[in-house]
Amino acid sequence: MKIYAYSYTDPLLDESPPKHIWGWEVDHVYEDLGKRRTQLQKLLEDCHIQPPEYLLIRQLQELGDSVAEINSRVTELKGLGVKIVAVEENHSFSDSHIQLIELLQELQYQQRSRRIRQGHARNRLNIAPPPGKAPYGYKKGKSKYILDKTTAPVVKDFFENFLLYASLRGAVRYLAKKYNKKISVTTGKRWLINPVYRGDTAYKNHQIILDTHTAIISREEGAQVDRILRRNSSLPKRTASAPRSLAGLVVCGECKSSMKVGLVTRRDRVQEYLYLRPIDCPKTPKCRAISYDAVLEKTIEVVCRELPLAVAGTNFPQLDAVKNQLSEKILHQQEIIQQIPNLFESGILDQETAKIRIYQLNTEISTLTAKLNSLPPANLSSIAQAVSIPQFWFDLSESERRFYLREFIQNIQLIRQKDTWELDIVFIF
Repeated sequence: MKIYAYSYTDPLLDESPPKHIWGWEVDHVYEDLGKRRTQLQKLLEDCHIQPPEYLLIRQLQELGDSVAEINSRVTELKGLGVKIVAVEENHSFSDSHIQLIELLQELQYQQRSRRIRQGHARNRLNIAPPPGKAPYGYKKGKSKYILDKTTAPVVKDFFENFLLYASLRGAVRYLAKKYNKKISVTTGKRWLINPVYRGDTAYKNHQIILDTHTAIISREEGAQVDRILRRNSSLPKRTASAPRSLAGLVVCGECKSSMKVGLVTRRDRVQEYLYLRPIDCPKTPKCRAISYDAVLEKTIEVVCRELPLAVAGTNFPQLDAVKNQLSEKILHQQEIIQQIPNLFESGILDQETAKIRIYQLNTEISTLTAKLNSLPPANLSSIAQAVSIPQFWFDLSESERRFYLREFIQNIQLIRQKDTWELDIVFIF
């Protein structure tokens, strides 16, 4: 029994199938890549000479670029006694022609959908914006996004507020108050992670092309936004925007419960009393509350003493090696891109293949750049020295202290010792 297999791969949309996809013992595999279907013609010629019993394909639409072509080739193969099996569609066209007629409408829809996706793929190769409305702050130009001078300052102000106070809800409230621009917290989160505001274009397949249009925030600001979001995601719910700098950071070492900032006021006094108490203490009697101001002063003391030591213990040579390795890979990919026009002019690559290769290299550069930006800043040692001065912390507002503390601290363990207590600070590096 002779079995042939045929696959067609559109480099704009598909990847070549692996060898083991057929699940049969195949005598010969015919594979076409791109517009020319030379292997399909070779298959038809071989079938006229010595027809196989079965022809395996992934999908019926691989046999042509139109319904008419597909119908013609199916009819030709069936006339030679070849049984066609579409392995991904669970179809076999060996019994009757009626089965093919019933699939024509579905096939027409698939072909139309495929042509639309091919059009979108060609737009990606030309680095054109994806279909749909431009993100807030931009307008669609002929080939790229352009800044909307009316709304771009609103987005810029939103990012600056978030970078200053590290509070998503606070930035959302700020927009509503200053610009009467009301957005949900979910929309605000989408703004923060949207590559378009960093000058990049993102497509539905999650691939990103860098530096396609004017950015609203810089690369450094974008990397800082990502660090803040990662840090805030590990904090208890709603503490990211809490007004107190220690909110969400302190954990009771006795009962392992996170500690909440509480406030006590007296009707006849203006003075407020802040304290920290466990949110869900299982012990009886429950772990007692601690003065917030006392814990804050002790936190600043420990940070000033231990942060420079923690940074000094970080393996910066290894970190530098990782950064250099990523930078070298990015540079190598950029050099390859510069060589592709010469390959096109010399006829080694056709225009479409050259565009596809450039697009692939640009998405690889985007991935490598994202990894590079996620690493700690290079000037971490100098930053640690600057913030190891107690007066620096006391000159900050609570929201500013909250930003800096979360930049360095993962959590603060409050260790109780009879009538006293100590702090064990876990840094993020």
